Amino acid sequence: MSRAPWVVAAFATLGVAGAGGFVSAWPNLWPAQTSGIITPAAAEVGRTVIYYQDPDGRPFYSLTPKKTADGREFRPVRAGQDLSFEPAADVPATEPAPAARAASRRVLYYRNPMGLPDTSPVPKKDSMGMDYIAVHEGDDDGDGGAIRLTPGRIQRTGVKTEPAALRVIRTVIRAPGTIQLDERRIAVISLRTEGWVQKVEDVTTGSRVRKGQPLMEIYSPAISAAAADYAAQMPMPGEVRSDIRATPGPGRGSRQRLMNLDVPEAVITTIERTRVAPLTIAWAAPRDGIVLERNAIEGTRVQPGDVLFRLADISLVWTLIDVAERDLGSLRTGLPVTVRARGHPGRAFDGRIAVIYPQINRETRTVRLRIELPNADAALLPEMYVDAEVDIGSQQPVPAIPESAVIDSGSRQVVFVDRGDGRFEPREVKLGARGGGYVEIRGGVAVDEPVVIAATFLIDAESNLRAALRGFTEAGARP
Repeated sequence: MSRAPWVVAAFATLGVAGAGGFVSAWPNLWPAQTSGIITPAAAEVGRTVIYYQDPDGRPFYSLTPKKTADGREFRPVRAGQDLSFEPAADVPATEPAPAARAASRRVLYYRNPMGLPDTSPVPKKDSMGMDYIAVHEGDDDGDGGAIRLTPGRIQRTGVKTEPAALRVIRTVIRAPGTIQLDERRIAVISLRTEGWVQKVEDVTTGSRVRKGQPLMEIYSPAISAAAADYAAQMPMPGEVRSDIRATPGPGRGSRQRLMNLDVPEAVITTIERTRVAPLTIAWAAPRDGIVLERNAIEGTRVQPGDVLFRLADISLVWTLIDVAERDLGSLRTGLPVTVRARGHPGRAFDGRIAVIYPQINRETRTVRLRIELPNADAALLPEMYVDAEVDIGSQQPVPAIPESAVIDSGSRQVVFVDRGDGRFEPREVKLGARGGGYVEIRGGVAVDEPVVIAATFLIDAESNLRAALRGFTEAGARP
């Protein structure tokens, strides 16, 4: 083989200028000693560093050399190494390369590489030295406002889709509340006449009592007189008389007087059996419950109406909660409610809405609900703080999509529907109930249509940018 071609090739590769350079390069012109390949490392040396990026790829940048907190150097990014929006996949031999396709189309304008609404009719660089991106004919998708993204762009931005499907939306209203006593299960013990407390049993505030359990002994002149009169009307042993309770006369009146003085029925029955009027009257608990208040003290004088004991049955309690006025339309009596007490973590109490109070709080714009809760073990105590969950959702499945798919501007709600081939179409939708991370779709998207559930705001920003740039170009094209 002739040496002339190698000489020419070496001269072209090495770029030797002048006889001195040619002579000095002559020993390297033979094939075994010639190296005309430029390595990537050698190519990087000749390129300008644009900025420096965090070595872990996190979104931290610097215009000057910098180190991380653990002492590692930031990675230099040279010209041409910054983000590229072209797909990195290999192009088949039968299809033109992206650069060839772009070169065959007319450049409309150049847009800012950071997504800012800034365009240029000629190539230019931004303040960081990044080249503006060329926008060619056909890049703007005019298919019904759909936006087209390359596969590489979709992968880098983390776009994810999920089809709309029929789901049961569980909507829950959460509100704090307090435990209150059932007003129907409170009893007060007081006298209807003047008297004295003769004795008080070993019962204090907070004690649990059973129905019929003795609480105190009372002496009252009026009660003693009525009891003596009634005992005198009782028949002697062996004497046959009609039931005095059913016969009008003095006996009937004496019994009625004892009943008017609120003497316990057990005491009246004892007088009928023994024909003896007791000096003191034993007063018993009228119901099961706890002693909320004890004012009876031995030896004290009692006036009519003085409260001696106050009892409450807590086997059934109320929970009072306040919910927002906007939720009033979805509430009704009988809805199930789950209550969790802060004093009993991990335990849930089930109840139902018993009453929706017919009044709105004018300061807080809330409505009060009363929930009845069984409390057999007395775990719930009055004034205890609780958290309630009212289940207002329907058990019927409805078309639903994840809440992350919806872009809500306040006046309209939009989702992006994946139409395949990298096309995403914005759709205005009508929303319904929300719950469990999903939202009901009442119009705009059909079941099984895939919608974007991740990176929706990035696609929305790209769509707005395309629309703005399209408006700029249209305005610039007008005469």
